[in-house]
Amino acid sequence: MMNRISEIPALYDSMIQAEKYYFSDVKPSQLEENLPVVYSITNFKTGMVLYVGKTTRLRRRLYTNHLMGSLNTARLKKYLIDDPEVSEVVDLDSAKKYLKANCYFQYVAEYDMRKRGQLEGLFSFILNVKYVDKEH
Repeated sequence: MMNRISEIPALYDSMIQAEKYYFSDVKPSQLEENLPVVYSITNFKTGMVLYVGKTTRLRRRLYTNHLMGSLNTARLKKYLIDDPEVSEVVDLDSAKKYLKANCYFQYVAEYDMRKRGQLEGLFSFILNVKYVDKEH
């Protein structure tokens, strides 16, 4: 078994140094549709990483689902609505406004499905993500 601990600093750097896309400014045309990534969503006012996820369809997940989507397609909005610490978010519309006023996302491309899953867990841990999906 190979010791991969030495890879963690470079992986961490790849995420935190990735381009930032602010929800207030991002346009769908800026994002590739069929790009498999691991991504983080951060509140730039507090520096807190709110969510880490993975997807094979970057544009649909980050723009269409997280920003424009319903509670069925954007778990982060549900987490924000249910969070008593975020009192200004009470419904779908205020969750969208919150993302636009406070958040950006970053991502790293990863084509290997297994490694995407591993990176999602690793980034959730090392970035100290606030909201984590419930286990099935």
